[in-house]
Amino acid sequence: MRALVVDDSRSMRAIVSRILRQLGAEVVEASDGRVALDWLEAGNRADIALVDWHMPVMDGLQFVSAVKSHPEWRSMAIMMVTTESDHEHIVRALIAGANEYIMKPFTADAVSQKLELLGLFPRTG
Repeated sequence: MRALVVDDSRSMRAIVSRILRQLGAEVVEASDGRVALDWLEAGNRADIALVDWHMPVMDGLQFVSAVKSHPEWRSMAIMMVTTESDHEHIVRALIAGANEYIMKPFTADAVSQKLELLGLFPRTG
């Protein structure tokens, strides 16, 4: 599994990336939605993007909308990873095309469970 971690916080990217690598994923990091979109536009692909909501340049919701509007990328799963916990934000993300939503702070097990729900990482044990 190849995962794209999109967050403007270097420490949050490191935390999410470490969890994903421990699960056996290949990880690519991007500091905002525009950097991630540029990476995809260069012909790269990921099975899932784990995306923060609040970022400079291009926020997570804009990134989700851009990805889901592009036919080649529509199959990429997207998980919002954010502090936004109110119902309105969750609904907006899901309407835009996010497949899952996880709130900070989270555990490695919570990430693993979400990946399992998406069919991207079979749970072992």
